[in-house]
Amino acid sequence: MTNPMRNIRIEKLNLNVGAGSDQDRLEKGLRLIENLSGGKAVKTKTQKRIPSWSLRPGLPVGAMLTLRKSKAVDTLKRILAARDNKLDRRNFDGHGNVNFGMTEYIYIPGMKYDPTIGVMGFNVTLTLERPGFRIKRRKLLSRAVSKKHRIQPEEAIDFMKKEFKVEVAEE
Repeated sequence: MTNPMRNIRIEKLNLNVGAGSDQDRLEKGLRLIENLSGGKAVKTKTQKRIPSWSLRPGLPVGAMLTLRKSKAVDTLKRILAARDNKLDRRNFDGHGNVNFGMTEYIYIPGMKYDPTIGVMGFNVTLTLERPGFRIKRRKLLSRAVSKKHRIQPEEAIDFMKKEFKVEVAEE
């Protein structure tokens, strides 16, 4: 019998497109994320000024969308199917996150080539958590998650293998 507080679950799935200062690419990225997920994407804005990159504070440079619960699971299954359910070991970090990129959206089942978007890729970030992780986000008496309750890379790999039948390639 296992402790229910040790069960791993999906907290959120983030889809990101970086466009830089190219506003045309930004609009295409917004359209891509909305077509992929069915949700409303938002623009991300710069915080710093970098003159050599033509960036100033408040300039929109990317698009992102956060999915949770069943929408996150359904979208993740489609994206992993486009990658033949294969990930690298380096896609897993030490805090229970999985991060990988998709070079082209046309490989995803159910997505068709859209000439207004063209060929475009995006970044996928999956955040995993256990029950009890709320203590780091709550307003009153927020605390750090203890070291033994954090999700290790091996646990995240086991979760992905069990839940999504993902093959993890060693480097």
